[in-house]
Amino acid sequence: MKLPFPSRRAAEPGRPVRPARPARPLLSTMARLPAIAVAVLCAGCCLPAAAEDLLEIYAQARAADPVLAGARAVRGEQQELAVQARAQLLPQWTAQLSESHTRDDGRQHQLTHSLNQVLVDLSRLRSWDAAKTLVTAEDARVRAAEADLCARVARAYFGVLNAQATLQTAQAIEDVYGQQVAQAQSRFDAQLSASLDVEQGRAYYELARGNTASVREDLLDARQALAQITGRMPGELKPLAPDLAMLMPDPADPEAWVTQALRDNPSLQAAALAVSAGDQRVAAARAAHLPTLSAGLDGQRLSGPAVAPQDSGRYTTTVGLKLTIPIFAGGATESQKRQAIYQREQLRDDLESARRSMTRETQAQYQAVLSALSQMRTAGAAVQAAEKALASTRSGLDLGLRTMTDLLLAIQTQSNARNAWEQARHRYVLSKLLLQQAAGSLGEPELASVNTLLNPVPTPTPSSTPTSTSSPTPPVKTVPPAKS
Repeated sequence: MKLPFPSRRAAEPGRPVRPARPARPLLSTMARLPAIAVAVLCAGCCLPAAAEDLLEIYAQARAADPVLAGARAVRGEQQELAVQARAQLLPQWTAQLSESHTRDDGRQHQLTHSLNQVLVDLSRLRSWDAAKTLVTAEDARVRAAEADLCARVARAYFGVLNAQATLQTAQAIEDVYGQQVAQAQSRFDAQLSASLDVEQGRAYYELARGNTASVREDLLDARQALAQITGRMPGELKPLAPDLAMLMPDPADPEAWVTQALRDNPSLQAAALAVSAGDQRVAAARAAHLPTLSAGLDGQRLSGPAVAPQDSGRYTTTVGLKLTIPIFAGGATESQKRQAIYQREQLRDDLESARRSMTRETQAQYQAVLSALSQMRTAGAAVQAAEKALASTRSGLDLGLRTMTDLLLAIQTQSNARNAWEQARHRYVLSKLLLQQAAGSLGEPELASVNTLLNPVPTPTPSSTPTSTSSPTPPVKTVPPAKS
């Protein structure tokens, strides 16, 4: 039991201790507040958290993604390497102070300094050019990492939506099978059907329960995949709006997309710049055979008992030019040149491999968009047909023309058709984003364009029998293919 602390006045001798004031109930406290404040407080406690959209998830990922941060760190490292390469061409100034002791003459102090400036050194100059080219290449790799982040966020976002749609379908099938088991049991108890219908319905129901548990695990993994990018578990995500226009890629020519990808993709640009840096490193290795010329300014001052009186405190300055001609280095110079050539050839092969891979990837994503459009059309038609078939099967069951097995199969077909339609819609939007990534035009504006296609209100999880709400298939706007 907690006792109230007495005040200072009550603790003084001769003063009575007043009893503690009882705690005021929460309801009476809220009754003293203005009505508007109480309404706002209750509304804030009762309203659900707003659903997150694609741009909000991307902003979280951009601030917390370690892959993008690592690409920026590599660029910073290369920038410092370029600074170090430039420093080899700038003046180098050193100073040295030494003191020596001899047995007979005593101490001697010597202060020297040396200032050198490279005048001609093609090897260092080409190395600096290579370092600057690599900085530009790392800038392109950072742009590629940013586009890759957009693609990874979109892939994970729609992966969660796919898993949610599959879970909604699985839960709907499970609920319907449960209701059908209850109806079959009622008919059996009234001696209107055989026990076979009950057992068969129960078998479907148990299989549906196991499938729902597996799909729920897939949804959790999809949410973890999104949290891996953003660093936090996502909340409710906004789904795609029901009305989604189906548009052909613009331009409607795969070769035009391939040409744009080979020209604008930042990963290919970085690989091409790496080849240019390799050429400059080969030139630097070949220039190692050439003479170098530098200017120098040396100074010296001696003092101490061991120094001759005429030299003590005297400052000597020497200015000169230094010409260095490499003659023989044991074969190291030639070996470094061959090594640079091999590295350049490897970079060229990597560039060619990347170009071929990008050509294939661009064509595959273009075909994926067309395939998704086709699947959206066929899945939309399948949904309408499945809903009509389900309604007919229910009527036939009431008339005794259909069996319970026919009804269960019709329900499963209708739910799977709706799920296939949702999956095709997600694949269509994601394939267009991946096609833009291959073409080198994926960024935040493209994500903002997709964000306008999201529904502001999340789709609730169905918990009852799916109703026959047929939605017409959206019209397809066909873009005529461009002439090659």
